[in-house]
Amino acid sequence: MPTDGGTGAEVKEILVRFQGEGEGSEELTWGQVAFWHCMRDTGQSATMGGVAAMPPGTTVEKMADMLAYLLGRHQSLRTRLWFGPNDRIRQVCSASGTAALLVAEAGEADPAEFAEQICQHYAEQNFDYTDEWPVRMAVITKHGVVTHMVVMYLHLALDAGGLAAMLTDMFARDPVTGAPPGPLTAIAPMEQARRQRQPAARRQSAAALKHLEQVMRTVTPGWFGSPRLPGPPTFRMIRFRSPALALAIERIVAEHEVNSSAALLAMFAVGLARHTGDNPIVAMLMVSNRFRPGFAESVSCLVQISPYLIDVAGISLGEAVTRAGSSLLHTYKNAYYDPVEQELLIDRVSRELGYDFDFCCLYNDRRKDAQPTEPRLPASDEQILAAVPHSSWAWEQQADMSTRKLFVNVDDPAGAIELVMSVDGRYFDVDDMHLLFHAVEAAAVAAALDPTESTRVPLR
Repeated sequence: MPTDGGTGAEVKEILVRFQGEGEGSEELTWGQVAFWHCMRDTGQSATMGGVAAMPPGTTVEKMADMLAYLLGRHQSLRTRLWFGPNDRIRQVCSASGTAALLVAEAGEADPAEFAEQICQHYAEQNFDYTDEWPVRMAVITKHGVVTHMVVMYLHLALDAGGLAAMLTDMFARDPVTGAPPGPLTAIAPMEQARRQRQPAARRQSAAALKHLEQVMRTVTPGWFGSPRLPGPPTFRMIRFRSPALALAIERIVAEHEVNSSAALLAMFAVGLARHTGDNPIVAMLMVSNRFRPGFAESVSCLVQISPYLIDVAGISLGEAVTRAGSSLLHTYKNAYYDPVEQELLIDRVSRELGYDFDFCCLYNDRRKDAQPTEPRLPASDEQILAAVPHSSWAWEQQADMSTRKLFVNVDDPAGAIELVMSVDGRYFDVDDMHLLFHAVEAAAVAAALDPTESTRVPLR
């Protein structure tokens, strides 16, 4: 936690009582198991959160009331883990309790910078899964006036979709009485776990795992070749920003009538195949299962990874876009499954194939993929080409960095698309990261200008 460093900063905690409906113990949901396996393997809590500036008039009492409301309203935020013999893990939801709200007085320090320091501390410090609630909240004050809020959530409690659902519910709260907008109707985590044991869910899981096995038996081993450097893995992250990529993808979407996710995945696959020489391309996509009945507004964790397979050799860029849309549907359809059975399947098929199968490429499109509120003409050839020199990049660092050989996150700030690449330095150096990014960008620009152009990925 930040110290005052002579700035007069002070930190204290106040206890916030909460009470809500529903309590008990259940197995983990499939989404929770998936994130738990990731945290188990990395030794680092997977989190999401950040810093927000507060409007004038915000008080510590209002923030304490908000924290009490969130914990009482949503079961996932008052759920902790229980560890038993033989690696048994269960989720335990409490009906009531107390949570600590940190109140940090910035003193003479800049409150925004002080808030970022606390946020970084929250992100780097592992949660206590058995004794700590899965949300950390701090209020930053400047000479007693609230200026910022810091919040950090454990991914076992919710994902980005769950956070959006939680915020929608919170902002619909009666501003005078503080009453909730109505009863929650989405399926909460304990009920999700109960339904996972039902025949319909077991059939869904079996179908998804069958698809995974087919992918494993289709792709050849040796992705990304042998390590170029000896020793343990080393990871680094770069954020690439491209206005041209945004304009090109927007035009591809308009001309091919596909969604933006499929269009960008097609260009990523072409760029990766051009750079590495590997084909077909397989990537594990992080998929939200919120399109399934009862899940859309659930404040829970519903993301699982599912294989995306596409062959981009010997075809046009336009055909790659068409194939990407079809492949993406298979990926979404097969993204709900039992992660424990998935691990057993991967071990079995790896033994039968004679090598350890490595899902070394992970891809996460974090954009909302919203369409413009009003139709607009796609960019011209000249506008797209003029945007190419304006690409930029910057080093990134985060506490829970992926340990995959290649992990790509996609963001969409105003006027650009960003590819945030995390790589294992034994397989990709800095030049590789730049070349791969520009290969994706170049493929998208070419597809926007002339979709009949070849992918330039040779048949084997």
